[in-house]
Amino acid sequence: MPLRLRDAADHILFPASKEWRDSVLEGRRTSKFISTDESDGPRLVRVHQDGRSGRLLARPASALPRTMLSTVQTGEYPTALMVRREMQSWRLLQLEGSALRRPDEFTAPARMGSDGAHMAATLQHLARRPKANGNGKPDETHASAVYAQVANRLSELLEDVREVTIDRDETRERFTLQVRTRDGTIHSARDLSDGTLRFLALAVMEFDPQSGGLLCLEEPENGIHPKRIPVMLQLLQDIATDTDETCDEGNPLRQVIVNTHSPLVFQQVPDDSVLLAELVEGVTPVSDLGKKGPARFPKLQFSCLEGTWRTKKIKSHRVTGKGKLLAYLNPSASEREIQSGRKRVMDREDVKQLLFTLPSGG
Repeated sequence: MPLRLRDAADHILFPASKEWRDSVLEGRRTSKFISTDESDGPRLVRVHQDGRSGRLLARPASALPRTMLSTVQTGEYPTALMVRREMQSWRLLQLEGSALRRPDEFTAPARMGSDGAHMAATLQHLARRPKANGNGKPDETHASAVYAQVANRLSELLEDVREVTIDRDETRERFTLQVRTRDGTIHSARDLSDGTLRFLALAVMEFDPQSGGLLCLEEPENGIHPKRIPVMLQLLQDIATDTDETCDEGNPLRQVIVNTHSPLVFQQVPDDSVLLAELVEGVTPVSDLGKKGPARFPKLQFSCLEGTWRTKKIKSHRVTGKGKLLAYLNPSASEREIQSGRKRVMDREDVKQLLFTLPSGG
C-alpha cells in the first residue's frame, strides 16, 4: 500500500526529523501496488500498473510458487521490484575468523560477504573508489583518509592501534589487511583475534555505502573484553541510519538488529531499542478450530519497556514485566550457591560499593 507523504509521521513511529523523512520518502501514488481479490471465485493476487509502464498482472493465490513479489523479475513494476531487492539485501552476519583472515585475490568481489569474506578487497575498493585527481590517478589523500577512519575506529577497541592498511602483493596478486601498532609492529589479519576481526569488519561496513538494508548480528559481545562492549555497541548504533540527519551516502539507509543474552549489553543499549523475546503459549483461533477443539502451540512474543515511543505510539504493544528485567540488571544467586555459602564476586562488600558508582563505560 502506498503511504501519502503528509501521513508519513503517522506511520513512521520512531523519532525522526522531517529532513530525514523527506530524504527517504518520495512518490505521489494513492492506489495499491499489490492487492488481493476474493470477491468472485478463487482468490487472485494482482500487481497493478506502476506509473506509465506495466500492466495488470493477476495470478491465482493457489498457483503461486511462494509470494506474488517473488514472481516480479523485470522493471515493468519498478516499485515491487525495488521491494523485492530490498528484502534480498537483508543479511544475517555470521562473521567467521577463517573468512576474515583470508587474503583476497585482485579479482575478488569488492563487497564483504555475510561471513566477513573479502574484507581486504572491500577496504581496498573503498580507499580507491573513483575519486581521481587531475591526471586520472587514484587520490592518495582520499585513500589515506579512509584508512585513517577505520584505524581510528579500531583504536577505540584497541588503544595500541596506529594504522590500518592494505598490502598489495603484485607477485601473488592478492590483498592482505594489516594493522600497525604503536611500537611499529605490523600484524596481518591472520594474527588478529576473532573479536578484533569482527569489530574491524563492522568498522569497514560502517564506511561502505553498499552495505545497506537490514543487518542482523548474533551476540556482538563475543570475543570482546567486557570493558569494550560499550565501544562495540556504539559502532553498531553508528552503522544504523541517523534519523536526525538527511539520508545520503554518508548516512545510508540501514537498520541493525542484534540478539544477546548478555546483561552487559542489555544495560548499555538505549531503552527504546530493547525488545524482550520469549516463548508463550498460543491457541488456535476459534474460526480454525474445526472438530478437534483448540490446539495449543508455542509462539514467539516481543515486549518492550514502559515509557518508550513504542508504548506511547502503539497502545497495544506488550510491556515487559519488571521482574524479567531484574535477571539482566541484578542476577540473583542460585539456590545451590546460597546453600554452599560461597560468595560470588558481586557479593563482596568492597565490590558492592563500586557497583552503584561505576561510570556507564566502566
